[in-house]
Amino acid sequence: MAEQISLNKKTTAVIIMDFQYRQLNTLPGEVQNDIIARANKVLAAARNNKIPVIHIEVQRGERIPETAMHPGIIIQPGEPILTKHRTGPFSTTNLDEILKRQGVKTLVLLGIRTSGCVLSAVRWAADIDYSLIILSDCCADPEEDVHCILMEKIFPRQASVITAREFLKIIG
Repeated sequence: MAEQISLNKKTTAVIIMDFQYRQLNTLPGEVQNDIIARANKVLAAARNNKIPVIHIEVQRGERIPETAMHPGIIIQPGEPILTKHRTGPFSTTNLDEILKRQGVKTLVLLGIRTSGCVLSAVRWAADIDYSLIILSDCCADPEEDVHCILMEKIFPRQASVITAREFLKIIG
């Protein structure tokens, strides 16, 4: 599938969602380490290719240690961190406004809770005409079967679903 994807780096952004303690702690330790390592490779490659990176966090009430961004995810100075108060990244943030101001047309999605933030982002972004690339191995859900069904059956209807390695090949 990666060979079929044509990517304009000038109109693409990487959106990394909910890489926070609370969400990551629903996954086994080895899975957490692997997904964080892959995500950081994607983020580094995006930065090297001048593709903007936008971080999304969820806060539903007071900030507590469990809602902090995981320190394993490298956030560079100047990269926006948008705080949402719902599952999806669009309804309670100015994400769409930021993307449109930057001329972004394609979103590369990474997220913890495939059945939560990723699903919501895909549906909303597709409805407002973004092209979508989902990095299947940079997303996770505590229910592996739900993750697989979404990645294999649902998301391909509205997005290109590829691995981090395939994405890295595409952007060089």
